[in-house]
Amino acid sequence: MAEAHHETDGGWSAAGLVPPVIAAALFIAFLQAVPAISSGQTLRYSLPWIPALDVNLSFFIDGLSLTFALLISGIGILVMLFSARYLHGHPQHGRFSLYLTCFMLAMLGLVLSDNMLGLFVFWELTTVTSYLLIGFSHASQDARRSALQALFVTGFGGLAMLAGFLVIAGIAGTNELSELRGMGDVLRNHPAYGIVLILILLGAFTKSAQVPFHFWLPNAMAAPTPVSAYLHSATMVKGGVYLLARMHPTLSGTDAWMWSLTVFGAVTTVFASLMSIRQTDLKQTLAYTTLMALGALVLFLASPNPYAITAVATFLVVHSLYKAALFLVIGCVDHATGTRDARRLGGLAPRMPVTAAAAALAGLSMAGVPPLLGFIGKELLYKGGLESGLPGILVVAATLAASALMFAAAGIVALRPFWGPGDDLPDPGRPITEAPASMLAGPVVLAVLGLFFGLSPHVLESAVTTPLVDAILGQPSQAKHLHLWGGVNAALVLSLVTFALGILLYARHERLRAELARAEDRLPSFDRSWDVFLAGLGHGARVQARKIQSGVLNRYLTAVFLTVAIGLGWAMLHSGLEVRRVEIPALEFKHFVVFVLTFAGTALTIVTRSRIAAIAGLGVVGIGVALIFIAFSAPDVAITQLLVEMLVVVLFSVAALRLPVLPVKQPHRNRAGHALLAVTLGGLVTVLLLAVMAEPIDRRLSDFFELASYPEAHGRNIVNVILVDFRAIDTFGEVSVVVVAALASLALLRQRNKGDKT
Repeated sequence: MAEAHHETDGGWSAAGLVPPVIAAALFIAFLQAVPAISSGQTLRYSLPWIPALDVNLSFFIDGLSLTFALLISGIGILVMLFSARYLHGHPQHGRFSLYLTCFMLAMLGLVLSDNMLGLFVFWELTTVTSYLLIGFSHASQDARRSALQALFVTGFGGLAMLAGFLVIAGIAGTNELSELRGMGDVLRNHPAYGIVLILILLGAFTKSAQVPFHFWLPNAMAAPTPVSAYLHSATMVKGGVYLLARMHPTLSGTDAWMWSLTVFGAVTTVFASLMSIRQTDLKQTLAYTTLMALGALVLFLASPNPYAITAVATFLVVHSLYKAALFLVIGCVDHATGTRDARRLGGLAPRMPVTAAAAALAGLSMAGVPPLLGFIGKELLYKGGLESGLPGILVVAATLAASALMFAAAGIVALRPFWGPGDDLPDPGRPITEAPASMLAGPVVLAVLGLFFGLSPHVLESAVTTPLVDAILGQPSQAKHLHLWGGVNAALVLSLVTFALGILLYARHERLRAELARAEDRLPSFDRSWDVFLAGLGHGARVQARKIQSGVLNRYLTAVFLTVAIGLGWAMLHSGLEVRRVEIPALEFKHFVVFVLTFAGTALTIVTRSRIAAIAGLGVVGIGVALIFIAFSAPDVAITQLLVEMLVVVLFSVAALRLPVLPVKQPHRNRAGHALLAVTLGGLVTVLLLAVMAEPIDRRLSDFFELASYPEAHGRNIVNVILVDFRAIDTFGEVSVVVVAALASLALLRQRNKGDKT
């Protein structure tokens, strides 16, 4: 389905100009760090954020983070230039530009953050901003569904990752990733290593859409083309790959790491390559090839071998360049023709020669044809598979199958629309011309870079891949050299086999597409399973709400008190609490008076059938408590207690006048159970208080408040100072709750029954 475009004539708007300027400034700033990082240095900046929790706003720049930062900001410039014209005249262009800029900044924070908790914050910011971008066309049900799906899946993974980070911090004693690089043995030998690995992999696999969490990524094609180009080339979907690469020195080197990444990566790679041939929408085809690339990166991150990691570093750049270029090419084609259907496009090269040339260069790089950078990346993948130490046959077979299918997919996306047969456009009379220069800049620059780095791989090697490999492995001088011609070897033979299989698959891709469509109809659908899961979740929530939210206050109070009783009892038994003998001073006559008064109020509350009498009985109990405070020299607390009791009695009495009369005979069901619960909870609290009283008083807080109340808060009444100054936010929250409750009570009191006359 073609996207709606809103281009109008006119100059640059602020929404179109500001985002690429910001991205360009950041890209130039990161370029300044290339010489230092290439020479083996690292840069770190830190500001205290939450010192009490050892959380700093710290940023760390090494070869890994700098490569991602350059890709994010560099490709961001071109995508934002494309967006400026692609969405020019759209009524929500400013909103889109804000979302895209915020997403870029969140991604930069993610890859540069040195603090694990800071990384989590930026991770979730990318989740939220991608939700807004995917659902930008909010009038579309597909866009809303896809945005929510991406939010749920990646948000779940982010929470799992946070749990993993907390466990790591507890083991290592630090939240800083730069300090964790040298603590791999500590984590790998810890009993909780398995739990940590599962949690981190959940975060990485959901973000980078590994099977079975892959389904959200193709559905995210509901977003506008610039979003697809940006999210699926160098940014969001590679967040999980970045996490695995960053944690490689810390968590890799075990069988669990190797097999987890190998199996999930291999399955994702082959499955996604097959599904890319199945698609007829060119954006969907590219989405599944993105899945293939992510699977390959995960697959080779399983190995600590320098060849495999060099393949990861090179293919990371290769994929970012050709994938962003091809997405933008498809945007230009859709902009010109009104369709992205591969079956209807053909013969566009004479009318769109610049777009066709950019598509050819990017497509050849995707296919791994020399002298493009994609050829070097594919050769390294084969060498990495042969020498990685992973299950060799599995890795090489998965890479060969995926590469051959990628070759065919490149032909479908980059060659067929321009040089293939057919011209069945939805609007035959529509004039087809080249896109504006700002839209062509992205695909042309990125495609030419793929050719330039292919012809001059030493430039990429010194500036990017070598520092990147050293950062992933945690050791210098581990990267392998990049070269266009490596001689006649096994990798070259596999490349020739890839070309032969790729040509054969492309020639028969329409028949293969039909076969895959029939097979897909017979197999379970992950996407439909998601709908079933959501429907089941909603049904379960409704059932649970009917059971728990019954509207009967009696049940709510019973559940609350029962939970407190069980929790308190379990905690007391688990802690081995012992009640020692407590010396109770001799009781005086006034104490017995207070006891009788309190007991009488309690008895009245229990047996009466009148609401007014019941609240009066509770008021008597409150007065008894106030008398206890007076007896033990706490007059200020007693005054507060008396005022509260008086206010409650008055307000409730006023409210009770508007409530219906209680039935003459109240049901006595569950009275025995309620009595048992009350006695149990009261007994537990009594035992707890006796145990506390038997322990010596810890005066650390008392001494602090005595010493600090006047000098720091300028108050002599310690209780008031604690409430107003030391617990200011807490007190403000309590006051807010009281105000809200008062407003709600006022609204209820002013409501009139339907039968009332006004």
